[in-house]
Amino acid sequence: MAAAMVEHQQEPEGRPWDYLLRTWQELDVPEGWRAEIDEGHIVLAPPPHAHHHGIAAKVQRRLYTNLPDELEIYQTLGVHVTPLDKLYVPDLVVMPAELIDTADSETSDPVDASEALLIVEITSKGNAREDRTKKYRAYARGGVPLYLLIDRFDTRGAMATLFTEPNEDGTYKRSDPVPFGKPLVLPAPFDVTLSTDAFPV
Repeated sequence: MAAAMVEHQQEPEGRPWDYLLRTWQELDVPEGWRAEIDEGHIVLAPPPHAHHHGIAAKVQRRLYTNLPDELEIYQTLGVHVTPLDKLYVPDLVVMPAELIDTADSETSDPVDASEALLIVEITSKGNAREDRTKKYRAYARGGVPLYLLIDRFDTRGAMATLFTEPNEDGTYKRSDPVPFGKPLVLPAPFDVTLSTDAFPV
């Protein structure tokens, strides 16, 4: 199912981002759904397929193999892409646990995407294009050093691609695409080989 857009009334005086963030914080989102801020709108995405969750669980389990104690893996954590005033809720985010543990308990402000060491997006049929284009460019602009895109709907066949070395122009200098069934090496601080042969297509 495609994402739905939340319509809102005319914004009050002030920055549009502040208004959108306040609205996002106050939303009562149905369980399993996600609310993101993109292109000046709040977008709701429905719960993904069970296979989507299965892949996320396998990736998370593997990432924990050599993960340093000061890092943690978070599911559906809102991240703010500051240069673009976008707010995305990736499938997995790896970042220093201290940033989450010391966050202001009175607000639900998103963390800055630049603090992430790795962001993982797993495509669904309705959002694959956004993960390949909008989010790819946003994470690069936001300075996310590693972006792992697991794309079951790639026209070349199911692929896992690790993008590294982000540019301010919204691209990554390097990409390492592997078809499902082939191993994908994740560099330090993870230092693990991700097996994709068990990913459901």
